[in-house]
Amino acid sequence: MTRKRLGFFTRLLDDAPAKERYRLATEQIRHAERHGFDTAWIAQHHFHEREGGLPSPLVFLAHVAAQTETIRLGTAIITLPMENPLRVAEDAAVLDLLADGRLEVGFGSGGTPTSFLPFGLTFEQRGATFADHLHLIQSAWRGDSLAHPDNHLYPPAPQLAERVWIATFSVDGAVRAAQAGHGLMLSRTQPRPADQLALTLDQIQNPIIDAYLAALPSGIAPRILASRTAFVADSDEYALKVATPGLTRQAQAHSAAGHTVTGDSVTDYIRQFDAHIGAPNTVLASLAEDSVLKRATDISFQVHSVEPSHRDTLRSIELIAEHIAPQLL
Repeated sequence: MTRKRLGFFTRLLDDAPAKERYRLATEQIRHAERHGFDTAWIAQHHFHEREGGLPSPLVFLAHVAAQTETIRLGTAIITLPMENPLRVAEDAAVLDLLADGRLEVGFGSGGTPTSFLPFGLTFEQRGATFADHLHLIQSAWRGDSLAHPDNHLYPPAPQLAERVWIATFSVDGAVRAAQAGHGLMLSRTQPRPADQLALTLDQIQNPIIDAYLAALPSGIAPRILASRTAFVADSDEYALKVATPGLTRQAQAHSAAGHTVTGDSVTDYIRQFDAHIGAPNTVLASLAEDSVLKRATDISFQVHSVEPSHRDTLRSIELIAEHIAPQLL
């Protein structure tokens, strides 16, 4: 069986001003590269600094590319409806050259309704706009003429068409990704139906994988990226101490948004938000219960929503590389 690729994922949410967040995230990615991680993934969020600290992922990855050598650099995700698709196609083409072919391009439709308004869109328009923009990007990367016979993408980037990933919560989204030959990106957690709050994450995501594999054209290798929250420390006691503030804030935000939160302890929150927290053996035992990981081709770990310090994040990267990856990949 092909070895899975190990990834580090950051939403650039360190408790610091933006410039310092970017410096810390760059150092974390470099640390992951030094410890053998295969990929680094970053998320795009507009306007709301507590959701994510980065509106310009391709700009940031160009900065990281200049300070790394081997680790592959991915967007997870670009919120495509809010972007000019030709500019995304061009910027990605330039970045892939600068990064010596290390760019992976993840797209999603976005999830914060108010963020669409400054871009002249409504939340309800995101699906159709996403499809139109993705179509145009793929056309540009193929080398099609662009509104005039003399217009073609420069620099050409046909190779990027084989590195597209689509983020989705749904079976229908997985089918569309598969039919186009794209990779499937699965979230670290996702909402449960109101009448099925006890569903585990793999119970929700395995049908999505089933639909993806069934719809994938013959001859195209599946690409399935499972993102997971994992914060690993040298002891369970310390990990829980670090995790309590961040998970408590997530529970409060989840409740304020109208969702059901059961229990009031960090242990309750760990289960509900699909986090894997503790010393290496504790995290390994927790991950072993997640059947999706056995089916994934790529696994990316993020510390969000634990929100540890930079030093604790670096230590977690080390412990994942030393104790988790050898048992999981």
